[in-house]
Amino acid sequence: MNVGLFESLPISLVFAGIALFMLVFCEIGYQFGFHAHTRRDKEAPGTLGSMVGGLLGMLAFVLAFTFSMASSQHELRRNNVLEEANVIGTAYLRADLLDEQSGEQVKHLLRDYVDIRLNAASGGDINQAIKKSAEIHRLLWREVSAAATAQPSPMTSLMVQATNDVIDMHEKRVTAALRNRIPTSIWIALAAITALAMIALGTQVGYTGNRRLIAVIPLVLAFAVLVTLVADLNRPQKGLITVSQQSMIELRQSMGTE
Repeated sequence: MNVGLFESLPISLVFAGIALFMLVFCEIGYQFGFHAHTRRDKEAPGTLGSMVGGLLGMLAFVLAFTFSMASSQHELRRNNVLEEANVIGTAYLRADLLDEQSGEQVKHLLRDYVDIRLNAASGGDINQAIKKSAEIHRLLWREVSAAATAQPSPMTSLMVQATNDVIDMHEKRVTAALRNRIPTSIWIALAAITALAMIALGTQVGYTGNRRLIAVIPLVLAFAVLVTLVADLNRPQKGLITVSQQSMIELRQSMGTE
């Protein structure tokens, strides 16, 4: 599955694609059922109803599981934003424990660092942001370690620890945002169960000889909305549901300007 292509699509197009996918397989099932009804001229077998109910129940279970996974990952990303704002804010304050020249340089780097994070979160180039962040980590560590070596003390040790926390927090956010996604295998399983459920539902409807769109379409749209919601939660940068950066914004405001 091409994750990059999938995430580049507008969320409205994702919804339309999911709804169309379900309707197509429902129509395939309807054609099977309708032709069987025409040839045999009888009602749907009694076991077909229970089969449809079982597949729809299985689909609901997998969808609930997937939604829970996406929701927990979204919550983790929200918590990471607050934690990173606190970590950077602590490092910014502890920069005063260094000598004046080193402290000002560290504060300058941290201001640039927050700007990079906010730009990436607002839709900027994430790969470029990661590259720039790694460069600032290198400059921060060089500045802090040099100051700590020149004047070793418990106060400079606190700044060294704060710098370590900033670097570690970067990896936590990158992992949560880019790597902790719903696995492709789960998306494939969800698509397969959805297709089978829609085929079974369409077959049952086809046995009646009436499409019953007034009942099928709302069901399809409801499931499409839920799947779209899961897909939106799984995309931290784009979509209707995004992670608030208010903590980082307030931190940047508190840092002031040069």
